[in-house]
Amino acid sequence: MNDAPAPAGMRTFVAVLANTAVANVSTSYLWFALTFWIYAETRNVLATAVIGAAYMLFVSLFSMMFGTLVDRFRKKPVMAIATLIAIAVFLADAGLFFAVGERGVVDLSLPWFWIFAVVMLAGAVVEQLRSIALSTTVTLLVPDEKHANANGLVGSVQGVSMLVTSVFSGLSVGFLGMGWTLVIGISAIILSLLHLLTLSMPEPRVVQAEGASPGWVDIRGGWRAVRAADGLLFLVVFSALNNLVGGVYMALMDPYGIDLMGVQGWGIGFAVASTGIIVGGLVVARTGLGSTPVRTMLLVAAGISVVGALFAIRESSWLFLVGVWVYMALVPAVEAAEQTVIQRVVPYREQGRVFGFAMTFEAAAAPVTALAIGPIAEFLVIPYMRTEQGLAQWEWLLGRGESRGIALIFVAAGVVCAIIAVGAMLMPQYRAIVRQYREAAPGPDPAASSVVPGPAPGLAPQPVAEVPTGEEPVSGPAGEPEPRG
Repeated sequence: MNDAPAPAGMRTFVAVLANTAVANVSTSYLWFALTFWIYAETRNVLATAVIGAAYMLFVSLFSMMFGTLVDRFRKKPVMAIATLIAIAVFLADAGLFFAVGERGVVDLSLPWFWIFAVVMLAGAVVEQLRSIALSTTVTLLVPDEKHANANGLVGSVQGVSMLVTSVFSGLSVGFLGMGWTLVIGISAIILSLLHLLTLSMPEPRVVQAEGASPGWVDIRGGWRAVRAADGLLFLVVFSALNNLVGGVYMALMDPYGIDLMGVQGWGIGFAVASTGIIVGGLVVARTGLGSTPVRTMLLVAAGISVVGALFAIRESSWLFLVGVWVYMALVPAVEAAEQTVIQRVVPYREQGRVFGFAMTFEAAAAPVTALAIGPIAEFLVIPYMRTEQGLAQWEWLLGRGESRGIALIFVAAGVVCAIIAVGAMLMPQYRAIVRQYREAAPGPDPAASSVVPGPAPGLAPQPVAEVPTGEEPVSGPAGEPEPRG
């Protein structure tokens, strides 16, 4: 039996991917606008750092629950409910904004801004539920040998979303203000929900095995699934450490860009730089990640570190934009590699919890750095680098300028990231996950595609029952029907 998915399955994947792009654009438009708006109004690095850190912290807190929901329910209803919740949250936030007024919300000494920001990020976090579901649909609808390519397409879609978001968020805040930005963003999210409801994504209703955890947050199940694949925990830990240092860029990239180019200029500039994600994702979609995605991941992560250390080494908007473009172009390979490994070594019915488990720890890392680096940058490094003593000490490396403090932090973060990536390749856990990935590859016998891989050691099987839906019975990973209950 051929393991290629049915044409309808591929069409479904493309349709879901397109709808996710619309949803990402709508949600990110509001989230980017919040960051641009508050920094443009206050010029406070600490405020943007806290906002970014709070977002990642919320993602970390809810990712395990999101992964559990993805495993326990059909993917389309999960996506639709997530979008509906986001709409309700954003509508409530818009009501607060118009009731208090823009001047009241932007005043950091009052509670309204923090309430407004927290509610906004809650709506944005719900989008992560859709992202986890999307990762499992790759396994559901795309053959194993094309997983890396499909994950590259996902990266390109994220790049398109970032590009469109950056342009419209910056211009919207700069010319229309936050009020009209809220109206436009919420309207676009409603349209994405209406489009999602027209899609058909047939799949079986999951029936929980006897003894399965009845709670909404199956941490034990996620942990067991990660531990069952030899070396997979190493992959999660590396990504978490990488994100720990990456929190520096999350906290400081927008303030640095706005300082150089202004809010409208940085919005357009970041959109241009975001085309790097599109190009990088398309390269992965075209060429894949090679026979050893983990090695590709670590080598590319080291390259990203070098670029991050250099793109602000002189106070030049062109250097920064070119550097960010290259940085963005390399990111899809790292993200696609992790997803590709998980999609092969973890049984399909456990993947939601594994993606949720990984996101819990990876997302938790960045806020730690962002919360720490915001005050350090605002009160220590930036003031020091604006003194003649600071400029004289670091001029040989960073040149002179008003934003040399942020540049110094970028250099330090890049060096630390490079050390982590190179050191990871020397560990025995790296060799273990490489071996596990190769051993989990489908056999050459086409008949093997009709057999569902057994659960990883230590995992109890979860039978599924196919419920008649009147739709095409796409029930498991491409070419692999799920076992019937």
